[in-house]
Amino acid sequence: MFIQILSDMDEVQLRQLQLKKLGDDVSEEDVIRQGVLDTFQTFLDQIEDGHYDTAKWQNEDLIVVDILGHQTATVAPVSDSFVTDFRQNSDETQRYLEQQAARAAGGR
Repeated sequence: MFIQILSDMDEVQLRQLQLKKLGDDVSEEDVIRQGVLDTFQTFLDQIEDGHYDTAKWQNEDLIVVDILGHQTATVAPVSDSFVTDFRQNSDETQRYLEQQAARAAGGR
């Protein structure tokens, strides 16, 4: 079983071990980045009652693209990167991602 939403650094390490057992040796940073993206996308899908918008990385920001391919929102990290944010305070990062997903959904 894989952890879908990473809640702390222990789960990051567990995900790394799970992936390594499958032959995929990924860095801690890559696991955090994927976890942040997955968390944001999950919040966005829950708020919108389905998968209507897609979150993607654009450098250190997350962007939201609608089903027509138009960029509808940009979410910047609090610090220099979401990786740093997650490492410093994973709970606060999750709260921020949830708030930003609600803002990005725009009441849809």
